[in-house]
Amino acid sequence: MFALNFYSELYADMLRKGRKTATIRLGDKSGKYQSGQLVWITVGRRFGPRQRLFTAIIDEVIVKQVGSLTTREVEKENPEFRLPEEVMTLLSRVYDRVVTPLDTVTIVSFSPVREEPKAEMEDLFERWLV
Repeated sequence: MFALNFYSELYADMLRKGRKTATIRLGDKSGKYQSGQLVWITVGRRFGPRQRLFTAIIDEVIVKQVGSLTTREVEKENPEFRLPEEVMTLLSRVYDRVVTPLDTVTIVSFSPVREEPKAEMEDLFERWLV
């Protein structure tokens, strides 16, 4: 199982509330993440303990230059952002290097996978057996 980890605890609330539905990562990550793949959404520092928030399914993986991000793609990364420049500033801090409009990024869009409550699953299983 792969994980999409978010370092900042600030993202945990946005993720839980469904306000953050994508991540934009520097470089081409299309070999690592693919549509239909199940991943854990986690929060925590690198090489430290992490908390699993939920399981998600990857809806779409798009590779493009950061300068050509659409407003919608930017908002899915952070609902308070509107411009590719805001994403470039964020990525520059995260990756500790200057990110330019020509840098390649990967947009990984995801949706939570809701699990059926145990009692409902048992009820469905019992009805299936009859």
